[in-house]
Amino acid sequence: MDYVTQSDEATEAVGAQLFNALKGSGIVFLNGDLGAGKTTLCRGVLRALGYTGAVKSPTFTLVEPYELALGHVYHFDLYRLGHPDELNYLGVDEYFHDQAMCLVEWSQKGSGLLPKPDLEVTMMVTGDTERRLSVSAQTLKGQAALAGLRV
Repeated sequence: MDYVTQSDEATEAVGAQLFNALKGSGIVFLNGDLGAGKTTLCRGVLRALGYTGAVKSPTFTLVEPYELALGHVYHFDLYRLGHPDELNYLGVDEYFHDQAMCLVEWSQKGSGLLPKPDLEVTMMVTGDTERRLSVSAQTLKGQAALAGLRV
C-alpha cells in the first residue's frame, strides 16, 4: 500500500491509521534516509493514543518509552548502533510484547536480533514537503492490518 503525503500533519495521519489498523500493538520497521519523516510518522502513532507532548527521535538513547493509559509505545532509533549485539545491553526482548507498539527506525542496524515486523514502512522524500510511503505486511497480523486499511 502506498501513500503520498504533502505535510507533516498528513504523515502523522498515516501513523494514526497504522496504529488503529494494528489495533494498538505490533512491530513496525521504518526505513528511509535522514529527514524522510520516520519520527513524524511515530508522532502520529502517539497522537492516536492522545499523547500531546514533544516527540523526538531517540538517536542518543536508542529507545524512548511512552507508557500511556491507553497503551505502550516504544520508539527505537538504531541509527547510532555500532553492532546489532548492542541491543542485548538494552534488554530489547523486554520491549517486544503483545501489548506494545514498537516503532523501529533504522531497523537494519539491529538485523538478526529484532523480531520480524508486522509492517514495514519505506519512506522517501519526493518534494519540499512531499513524502512517499510504501507499507508492506511481513506477518499475518500485518496482512490483516493492511486489509483493514483498504476498507
